[in-house]
Amino acid sequence: MSHPSRLAAVREAAWERHANPKSGWSRVASLPLLMLAIYRRDERLLVGTVLFVVLNPVLFQPPTDDDAWMTRVVYGERLWLEHGDRRHPIQLLNVCNAACTIYAVRAAVRRQPVRTALATAGAMALKFLFVAFIADYYDRHAADVTPE
Repeated sequence: MSHPSRLAAVREAAWERHANPKSGWSRVASLPLLMLAIYRRDERLLVGTVLFVVLNPVLFQPPTDDDAWMTRVVYGERLWLEHGDRRHPIQLLNVCNAACTIYAVRAAVRRQPVRTALATAGAMALKFLFVAFIADYYDRHAADVTPE
């Protein structure tokens, strides 16, 4: 097996395992945990959370179907990355999400609990709006794409 084929197989396995709804739902807590780690200056929590985020896509078995909403979110994300319109206005949600996250980090560093919490909640709300769009995108377009 050539190197690119192995890499493609590893990437495919990671996407499949990440599509397990337990993977997506368990990642929901990662942003609040990161903000808490920064706010409290807790290096162990910070390292643990980052490691969990990195390892999360391979921790769970692939789903057996796409019935779960979070599974459709992950499949939709992949479909969007491969076939979506990168200039679609929905990308504004990601820009705003990034701005909220940066502000949340700044507030956590400055130990401003209300601002940290509000910016974190805002970032998460924006992320959920985006992934709802992505799940809907999958529902509308999955049948249009032929498996490779």
